Amino acid sequence: MKKFSAILIAVIMLCGVCALAACSPNDGSARTGYKIQAVYDEEKGVLSATERVDYCNKTDNEVGELKFNLYGSAFSENAKIKPVSESYFARAYYGGASYGGMEITSVSGCESWQTAGEDGNVLSVVLSSPVYPGERATVEISYELTLARVNHRTGITDAGTINLGNFYPVLCAYSAQGFVESPYYSCGDPFLSECADYEVELDLPEGMKVASSGTQLSENSDGGRVKTQHVLTNARDFAVVLSRNFKVAEGKAAGADVRYYYVSDADPEGSVKAAEESLEYFAGEFGSYQYPTLSVVETGFCYGGMEYPALTMIARGQESGERAYTIVHENAHQWWYAMVGSDQLNAAWQDEGLAEYSSLMFFENNPDYGFTRTGLIGSATRAYRAFFSVSKQLKDEVDTSMNRNLSQYTSEFEYSNITYNKGMLLFETLRNSVGDEKFAACLKKYFDANKGLIASPESLISVFVKSGADVEGVFGAFLDGKIII
Repeated sequence: MKKFSAILIAVIMLCGVCALAACSPNDGSARTGYKIQAVYDEEKGVLSATERVDYCNKTDNEVGELKFNLYGSAFSENAKIKPVSESYFARAYYGGASYGGMEITSVSGCESWQTAGEDGNVLSVVLSSPVYPGERATVEISYELTLARVNHRTGITDAGTINLGNFYPVLCAYSAQGFVESPYYSCGDPFLSECADYEVELDLPEGMKVASSGTQLSENSDGGRVKTQHVLTNARDFAVVLSRNFKVAEGKAAGADVRYYYVSDADPEGSVKAAEESLEYFAGEFGSYQYPTLSVVETGFCYGGMEYPALTMIARGQESGERAYTIVHENAHQWWYAMVGSDQLNAAWQDEGLAEYSSLMFFENNPDYGFTRTGLIGSATRAYRAFFSVSKQLKDEVDTSMNRNLSQYTSEFEYSNITYNKGMLLFETLRNSVGDEKFAACLKKYFDANKGLIASPESLISVFVKSGADVEGVFGAFLDGKIII
């Protein structure tokens, strides 16, 4: 097994309320801002960075303590909660177990700080002065991130790419109970964050190409290094993929520049076509795509794909039909995750089920891809019934409820059937109940009402109920696990 030395993350934090513009809860343009300056050492596999966070208190409460999710800590050797399950271990760790992680070494300018959380995955900082509603505080962090050799969201992959998803300390989303801490569970997407504005500067070895969530403003070479600048506004998070091996195919759709970064795709034109056509379809069906760019990136990844605002990771090595399906599904997440957020920790069906059904809608209207509504519903039904049958043989009671925390899923098999397959069947049942026209209208209203927000399950349900549709029983039966499929 190849073992990396423990990560050193040096963090210098200057905390305090700044005399900056107010950020009223009613001001949609006032958001928290991140300014990240990062230097990548290719030989060591280390990203050294400073991160300035201009926190905007849009809550109704005074905030005296900020909490940041440290997702990189999950890849450390001593992590109790592992980001990769045993069933995916060999696929992810292509060279044997490898370690990375996050370790906070210093926080200055604050009353106190500590690494906390269920698995040491949270940085808790007590501010020198409380931040009242409509006020701001600035936090500046310097850190180093060492990457594991792993085909995952964050790591050095076997495709010659460097995945930098969730690569920085990110402010925990705020709820009625306070900041929401999130361990890195292997099932699902354990991420919950609010929209913010990003400025990212990268200092890289010359020859490396950058696929990023943001618009690239500049690129300058100097002394064997290349420096790039990127911006992205009103985004739930920011991701980057680096490689010396990228080839790039370009297109345009829904007013955005589409770039496909690939390493071994034999049909890049077909992949760009799937990205363009699905982006156009979803923009017309649900509402405008709000970002100026979309990066679709073929990379080393142990699952099929992964969504980030204005960037999707697509696993290398998929067959053409599977790859097209993955591109379409991940593009659907630009609407149901990036622009309209939801609680992926406790109601994963809300974005995954809707992204799956949105994919069905696209393929139903684009038959050349070879997928049909009947075929996709049939596949989901058979898969779900097989899951239920196997689970019933193993235990007397099978929990098929859909509103549950990611920690309650026992395997990816259970998670995918409850969130993806049962989620798709929920939306098919809704569509059959209300009719095509009303179903499409409800999804548009849901999108319009929740852009830039974290939408609750109730906000989705209420759109259908307010339309006059008698569907509360449908939602209840599916979510509570009472429906028989």
